[in-house]
Amino acid sequence: MVLACFFLSLSAGPVRAAAVPDPAAKAAMLVDAASGQVLWSRNPDQHMYPASITKILTALVAIEKGDLNDVVTVPKEAQGVEGSSLGLRAGETFTLKNLLYALLLDSANDSAVAIADHVGGSVPAFVQMMNDEARRLGAVDSHFANPHGLYDPDHYVTARDMAIITRAAMANPVFREIVATRYYTLPPRSDPKAQVDLVNHNRLLWTYPGAVGVKTGYIVASGETLVAAADRDGRELIAVVLDSVPGQTFSDAAGLLDYGFDRFARREIVGTNQVVVRLPVRFGVSGVDLVPRASFSYDFPVSASPDVERRVVTDQTVTAPVRQGQILGELVLDWQGTEIGRVPLVAARTVPRQLYTDWFFWVIVALVAASAVWLSTLAYVSRRRRIFGVRYRLRRR
Repeated sequence: MVLACFFLSLSAGPVRAAAVPDPAAKAAMLVDAASGQVLWSRNPDQHMYPASITKILTALVAIEKGDLNDVVTVPKEAQGVEGSSLGLRAGETFTLKNLLYALLLDSANDSAVAIADHVGGSVPAFVQMMNDEARRLGAVDSHFANPHGLYDPDHYVTARDMAIITRAAMANPVFREIVATRYYTLPPRSDPKAQVDLVNHNRLLWTYPGAVGVKTGYIVASGETLVAAADRDGRELIAVVLDSVPGQTFSDAAGLLDYGFDRFARREIVGTNQVVVRLPVRFGVSGVDLVPRASFSYDFPVSASPDVERRVVTDQTVTAPVRQGQILGELVLDWQGTEIGRVPLVAARTVPRQLYTDWFFWVIVALVAASAVWLSTLAYVSRRRRIFGVRYRLRRR
């Protein structure tokens, strides 16, 4: 009964918080996972200590750069790492996949070191890979000094950057599968008493409808941190919570997710088959229809009227030939005086060049004409010779 009441109290959090969020966290952000649209934020660009949500990036880099079936030998540097750990022993062997489960479910710091050493060749080299990946993704205001998130003054993130990194990670099917797993059992280890049963630290997987991940974290310097994701009716949201009060982290994230699901609705503004504008094509056999390269959807407040203004920006002159799919402009979308997105416009079909507009056409015409004149001249000369020949023979008679 006590356990039942405990879990019911946890699950009560999401139900009560459909109002504008007021989390205990010092920095937080809610984004649409598909588009990256920010639905709510607090101090989104403030430098914060991430603790173990660092491992979202650690896992993403390891999955992209490593082989899940690789056998990893635990280095001595991974033995005895402070904080949450799997109790790894130097010389033990695991597949990279099993170490990733330990990393993301049990938040094992020793697993982070073993993964980094194996994939990067050394921990410092792997950390450089992490920073390179963060920059590539656009998370330019964060810096990573280790693969596990233990305190380092040079190891910090922003809520915005963690949302960017998590969006990329959740787009990876292997990562998604791991962070959505509640329980996992490792293969038997050499020490029969060693830990093999893993339980995901993310309580929202049990208590929040539609929860699909992703990672918790805590050190004294960071306070409690959490990145949470949930999906409802095909719409996925990501909540980032940094430096929250102990005991309120999950309700902070649940409140943000509730706000996003209850107060916003996704609406498609532009479809891929929609002809936006028709342009003349210089030297072309016809004009060309421009269509969006991709559809565009936006999360509008449920009470708002989505009257979106459209502006077409194109090249001043479009010259044939035009390839199907060639980018010829963009559609700028404004709502309530603010730009909400841009969609590239592409040619709906190929438009070939009119033949008579090409120089080689006139060269061919000139050659044909010259050949015709030449042949006519030869025929005329030949005919005149025959006539003169006949006259000459008649005169001799």
